[in-house]
Amino acid sequence: MTKHPDGEPWQWPEPTWREITGRARAGRSLRPTTWPGGARCAVALSFDADHDTIPLRDGDESPMRISQGQYGHRQGMPRIRAMLAKHGIPASFFYPAVSALLYPDEVRAVAAEGHEIGIHSWIHEANTALPPGVERDLTFRAADVLEKLAGKRSVGIRTASWDFSVNTMGIIRELGLLYDSSLMADDDAYELLDGGAPTGVVELPPEWIRDDAVYWNFMRFSALRPYTPPSAVAEIFISELDGAWDEGGLFLLTMHPHISGHRSRIKVAEQVIQHAKDKGGCWFATHEQVARWCKEQAGPAPAV
Repeated sequence: MTKHPDGEPWQWPEPTWREITGRARAGRSLRPTTWPGGARCAVALSFDADHDTIPLRDGDESPMRISQGQYGHRQGMPRIRAMLAKHGIPASFFYPAVSALLYPDEVRAVAAEGHEIGIHSWIHEANTALPPGVERDLTFRAADVLEKLAGKRSVGIRTASWDFSVNTMGIIRELGLLYDSSLMADDDAYELLDGGAPTGVVELPPEWIRDDAVYWNFMRFSALRPYTPPSAVAEIFISELDGAWDEGGLFLLTMHPHISGHRSRIKVAEQVIQHAKDKGGCWFATHEQVARWCKEQAGPAPAV
């Protein structure tokens, strides 16, 4: 980490830490008072289609580890798409551009089925580790690739690993995106501030506890090998859904085809869907649909 010109954090003057905490800060809540059709809560399912890009990002040429990502395309995506079609619900798919270029027919098919395609980096790079200017170039190139394949310009972004650099907010605004889904200041949608000023950009906050990877990711040569039984993960996800339903808010779930696409784990996603249907009053929507609804219901930011 580069040493800060103002010294150690305990030496920083107030303007320094205020500037740092003011980048992409949570502004007004955008949780609407009503959801479409009188629904009680919104359910936004998302799948980060990383596929082969995790080892590629790390410069790892191992065919074994690349094959683990390829599983997401060969087995995970067909199961996920069939599940969504069975239940007649839309979802949002966030693609690294390299994943999209490796599997262009998959992207075209997902878009044709009415699902949303969102930006998710170039090769799953960590934005905070990139040299100056590189993040902007990669993000713009990724947006162009997805537009060409999906036939529609993406309106939302999820940074890879939710790694949001000091430059990301400016790139999002330059691209004119409707929403981001990388930051975690709330359970419900909120407007992002930049330097204390409203940006008009909607944040749809994810959370690690609503992500399959933290429970099921497995690294062969890592000392840390997290594993949680599918039944326990289903309990956590459903509890989060119940909380959103009780509060009339947003339930946003992040999954990965190469993780949740396995036989024993796709059932968890289906349990969540069925639970929402059994409860009733759940509006299944893409991230774009949720962001547009929340922004339209909130109206313009009040004058300061």
